[in-house]
Formats: sequence, C-alpha cells, structure tokens
Amino acid sequence: MLKKIMLVIATVVLLMGVGGAGRSDQGRIPWKDPSPIASTEAEQKILDVLADMYLNQRRGMMNVQPEDGRVLRLLTEAVGAKHVVEIGTSNGYSGIWFCLALRTTGGKLTTHEFDARRASLARENFKRAGVSHIVTLVEGDAHKTVTRLKEPIDILFLDADKAGYIDYLNKLLPLVRPGGLILAHNTTNVRRGMEDYIKAVTTNPALETKFIHKHDQGIGVTLKKR
Repeated sequence: MLKKIMLVIATVVLLMGVGGAGRSDQGRIPWKDPSPIASTEAEQKILDVLADMYLNQRRGMMNVQPEDGRVLRLLTEAVGAKHVVEIGTSNGYSGIWFCLALRTTGGKLTTHEFDARRASLARENFKRAGVSHIVTLVEGDAHKTVTRLKEPIDILFLDADKAGYIDYLNKLLPLVRPGGLILAHNTTNVRRGMEDYIKAVTTNPALETKFIHKHDQGIGVTLKKR
C-alpha cells in the first residue's frame, strides 16, 4: 500500500508539473487538464454543483482551484479513505470534491468551519450535491473543536489560518493512520506564517513531504510513513 500511495503522489506531481497553463517551452504543446467525465448521473450531479459553485460562489470564499479539487478527489479515492478531516469548510467546495471519492470508498467527511454564514452556505451546497449524509460539519474554533476527534484519520486537509497549521498538525497527527496523508493548501502563495509547519513536515523522519506547485496556490502532500 505504501508503494501504491507514493506512486499516486508521484503521478499527481508529474501531471501538475507538466508545463504551465498557457506556456510553451521549447516548442512543447502547453498542457491542459481534460475536463472530468462523469460515469454516473449521481457523479454528474455533483460535478454540476461544483461547476455552479465555482462560477457563482467563489468570490470571497478562498476556495481551492478546480485542479486542486481534482487532486483531493484522486488522492482520497486512491488511498481508499474512510475518514477525511478538513479544517476550513468555507462554502463546502473542497469538501464536495472529497465527497466525490468518499461516496465510493464508503467513507465520511468531518469538516470544521469558524464562520457561521459560510457554514450555513456549505450545508446548503452539501444538500444539493446529495452528500449531506456523509458529512459532519462542526462550527466553532477548530483549534478547540478538533480536540473532540477520537477516530483514526485517513486524510487531514488544512486550509484555514496558516499560522495555525502547526497546531492542527500537532493535535491531529497522532490520529492520522500510518499510510495516511496530511494535505496543506496554499504552500506556494502563503508560506509566510506557516514556516513552523513546513519545517515540521520536512524534518520529521516519520513523514515524507512533496510540494505540488502548478499555479499560485499549491498543495503540500505529506505521507505518514508506516
């Protein structure tokens, strides 16, 4: 399983690093990701909700880019995740990408949001995507609410206050199962404030970290070794 996970990560890094959007290098054809293709009506419904959210709700929501959302879905399904914990729900955009995978792995999402307005919007979006039954949304200060978590975590996704990443890591790393992943968003454009986190995931011999940089946001992918 460890080799499989590392192969998946390597494939994601390769795909996200092939050329830049709209850039030609020494005559190469610029790489453009193909659009997602739904295999079922239920999947198409979710993709349609995501497309609508990206077009009409993303302003002020600090959502991941669609390319990053697809990486979240790919990694979640590849590792067969049963429990994803997300810090920073916003309007539910990244959470729904996770749910695309979790509905097939038999897993669930526990997502934490501080802002009541965003939490309310997220609940509406989870409902219209048809994934509410696999989502638990926790409102409040995640630095406090995460201490209630007791179950093992397959994937931990950090996309909230950047200076708080190290606190979330310290509190939740013991719950991340061996072979599980810690994903940190904005490792390209907002590194200031998360220096302690980056040092922690790159100097701990029990962890293996690769930063994926394709556009101006970026994702840090950290494997908790077996």
